[in-house]
Amino acid sequence: MTRVALVTGGSGGIGAATCQALAADGFHVLVGFGGSQDRAQAVADACDGAAQAVHIDVTDESSVTAAFEVATETGTLAVVVNNAGIADDDLLMRLDPARFDRTIEVNLRGAYLVSRAAIRPMLRARHGRIISVASVVALRGNVGQTAYAASKAGLIGFTKSLARELARKGITANVVAPGFVATAMTDELGDAARESLVDMAPTGRAVEADEVAAAIRFLAADLSGSITGAVLPVDGGAGI
Repeated sequence: MTRVALVTGGSGGIGAATCQALAADGFHVLVGFGGSQDRAQAVADACDGAAQAVHIDVTDESSVTAAFEVATETGTLAVVVNNAGIADDDLLMRLDPARFDRTIEVNLRGAYLVSRAAIRPMLRARHGRIISVASVVALRGNVGQTAYAASKAGLIGFTKSLARELARKGITANVVAPGFVATAMTDELGDAARESLVDMAPTGRAVEADEVAAAIRFLAADLSGSITGAVLPVDGGAGI
């Protein structure tokens, strides 16, 4: 039986590390990408034949449906990782409604569309792991990140409710909440914003993408079936 794991935003830092971690555990990984196919294919190639790139625009229901058709044709859908996300940061007084809405659309509505598509095949299998990547700023906020924090806080509430709906069906829903991770997305932040995020952590350093992937790998495991509705911080203590 081929166990399939779909990772949205699979070509980025956390996504790429997650794809490789899940491939190492025997999953056939679908490296979900909305932008560069070349980068996603490079991640798939690094998984030693245990992965393939698949296009998925998490804001487009038809694109999500098509990606899940690939997943179910490939094998039994076992794991979905909601990792696709954007950060369009600014002080609220300068943040226009279109930018706010776009952040919610990608980070929260995208997770809704992907999770909703995952439920039916997971119900058939009476097994599944839905893991969403939030952020420490969902728990404590940060200057200039009202839209991002709102989207990630919404993701936590969404996941806790989903966990209650699916708990008796053999399907878990959990959240990993990283602190500051040095990725292409966070590289777009200004120096002050990056320093502020690093300073939140008692460890005094950025979180490594592999450390976040290790937490996702743990929650994806069969022996994690009694963990659901949890928010697992991987933040160097920033949420203390």
